Amino acid sequence: MGCGRIAEHGFLADGRSAVLVDRAGSVNWWCPARFDSPSVFTRLLDDDAGHWVIRPEGEFSTERAYLTDTLVLRTVFTTATGSVAVTDALALEPGARGHEVGLHSPRVLARVVRGLSGEVPLRLHYRPRFEYGRMVPQLVRQDDAWVATAASARLDLRTAIPLVCEVGEAFGSFTVRAGETRQFTLAYAPAYDAGPPAVLDAEQVIDNAVAGWRSWMGLHDYRGLHREQVRRSALVVQGMTYRPSGAVVAAPTMSLPEELGGERNYDYRYAWVRDFSFTLEALWRVACTDEVNLRVGWLARSMGMNEGIVPIMYGVEGERDLTEHHLEHLSGFAGSRPVLVGNDAWRQRQNDVSGEALSAAWLMREHLDPMPPDVRQLLRAMTERAARDWHLPDAGMWEARDAERHYVSSKVQCWTALDRAVRFGSHLGSEAAVARWAAARDEVRRAVLTQGWNDRLAAFTAAFDTDELDASVLLMPLVGFLPADDPRMRSTIRTIEERLSHDGLLRRWEGDPAGFVICSFWLVSCLALAGERDRAGQLFDRLADRVNDLGLFAEQIDPYSGEALGNFPQTFSHIGLINAAGDLTDVDAGRHPLPPAPERLIPAVQQSGRAANDH
Repeated sequence: MGCGRIAEHGFLADGRSAVLVDRAGSVNWWCPARFDSPSVFTRLLDDDAGHWVIRPEGEFSTERAYLTDTLVLRTVFTTATGSVAVTDALALEPGARGHEVGLHSPRVLARVVRGLSGEVPLRLHYRPRFEYGRMVPQLVRQDDAWVATAASARLDLRTAIPLVCEVGEAFGSFTVRAGETRQFTLAYAPAYDAGPPAVLDAEQVIDNAVAGWRSWMGLHDYRGLHREQVRRSALVVQGMTYRPSGAVVAAPTMSLPEELGGERNYDYRYAWVRDFSFTLEALWRVACTDEVNLRVGWLARSMGMNEGIVPIMYGVEGERDLTEHHLEHLSGFAGSRPVLVGNDAWRQRQNDVSGEALSAAWLMREHLDPMPPDVRQLLRAMTERAARDWHLPDAGMWEARDAERHYVSSKVQCWTALDRAVRFGSHLGSEAAVARWAAARDEVRRAVLTQGWNDRLAAFTAAFDTDELDASVLLMPLVGFLPADDPRMRSTIRTIEERLSHDGLLRRWEGDPAGFVICSFWLVSCLALAGERDRAGQLFDRLADRVNDLGLFAEQIDPYSGEALGNFPQTFSHIGLINAAGDLTDVDAGRHPLPPAPERLIPAVQQSGRAANDH
C-alpha cells in the first residue's frame, strides 16, 4: 500500500520520541527509545520495513483532527455501512502536568477504536521490524500480550482482538458497532537491564495525554496575532523536545527528501545550536520562559569548552559524534536514496553558531540573572571565538558540503555575537575585553557592508565577492545589523523576492528545488519591518495556509505542486511561523524587536541586577 505523501501523516509525541501515523491508520514511523534511536516501524522509508495498521475493510473516507490543545489524534473513518473513530496517543507519565509533561515517558502507544454509527468491519496488520527494518523479530504469545523481541528491543502488543500470527507479523479482523470500543496498547522496553514494558489501559492513556498536554498549553498565554496557529506551532515544538535534557530536535524523522527521487536526504533527529536560538525566541513569544534554564543548561553541557571547531549540532543528550552512514537495505521515500543515519554536518565549521547562542542568551537575559557560571563561561568563549574566527570561511548555515566560503550570514552572526556581548557589558567581560569585542564587531560590520554588497545586483549576496543570492541575508534586519527600511536592505529584500520567490514560497538559493518555509517567514518579518505591513500580512496568511490538515509544516514545499518535502514536521518551519506572527504583532503595537546597537560601551545589562566579576 505504501505510506502515501509526507503531509498525510499526523504527529504524536511523548517527550522522548515521536510517532507518525497516516490518514489510512498506518503507524509508519516510531523510534521508541528516543528520537535518534533505531526505529521499530520504518515504512516511511520502505514499504517492507515495518508498520501497524488499523483501518476499515474496503473503501472509506477519512477526517481527522487533534483533540483541542493536545497531540492526541482522532481519525474518523466513514464507510458505506457506518463510521468509527480511531484515537491515537503516545502515553505521558500518569498524572504528569504542566512542565512535568514528558519527563518520564512510559513509552506506550495507545489506540482506541470507537463505533460512531452502524457497523464497520476493520482489519489489523501488525508488522514490527527492528533496527530500521533490518531485523524480523520473534513474535510469540506470552500471557496476555503478543511479545516481539529482537536484538536489544522488546514490544508488547495487548488487545482482546484475536490475532493470527505468522513469522514476525500478526493479522486480525473485527467489527465495531455504534457505541462499542476496542483498545490496543503497544509498549516498548529495552530487552536487557530493564523491567518489562509498562502495562497501561488504552483509554486511560488517552485521557491522561489529553489532560497532560492541555495543562502544558494552559501555562502559555500568547495574546498576539494568529493566536491559534501560534499555539498549535508551540505545541508541535514542545512535542519535538527531548524533555530529559531540554534538547529540541530539528525533526523527528530522517532521510525524507528535499526533492522526490533526489539525494539530499539527511537525518534531522538531532539538536542544532541554530535551532536552539530560534526556538528560545519562539518560546519567549508564546510566554514560555519557565524552561529557559533547562534549555540553556543543555547547551552549556553539550558545547563544553572546545578548543577546536565548535560542533553545531548534538545528539539529544549532548553526543557529538554523529557520523553519517547509509542504510543500503532501504529503498527510501519515493525511491529517494541514499537513506542516511547520522549527519556529517557535525564536522563542519559554521561560524554563525556563536551569534545564535549569544542572541538567545541576550533575549532571555532577565531569566539568566544571576548568570550561571557555566553559561557565562560558555558565552565568553563563544564571543572570543567570534572575534578570532569571523574572517575564516565556513560551510554556512545551509551546511554546504563543497568548499568553504565567506558566507555573509555567517559574518553577520559573528557580528551578532560580538554585539550581544557588548550589550551584556561587565556581566560577561572586563572593560578591556568589552572594548576589544566592540572593535571586532565594528570591523565585521565594515567587511560585510563593503564585501558583502553587490552593486550590480543592488543586494547583499550569499558570500563575499559573488553574484549569487541567498535568503539567509534576510536575517540582517532580524538581528539588528541593518534596519529593514535601510535603502540597501530594501533593495536586497526586493531582489531576493523577485529572484528566489514563487507563489509566496522563498527558495534558499537559485537552484534550490523547493521553497524553504522558514525563509518565507523571514520575508514576512522583513516586509513588516520595512513598512510593508499589509503585504507582509497577506504573505503570512498564504504561508499559514500551507500546513497540512493537522496544522503541520514540513521543511520545504514545492511551489508548483504544493507537495510537502523534507523531514516532517519541521521545528524550523513552526518557529518561523511563531516569530513572524510575533513580529507582525510588534509592528502593529509600535514595538521594535531589537533596540539599535549601542554607540558606546555600556558597563552592564541595564535590565539586570548586579554584574558578575571577571576572572
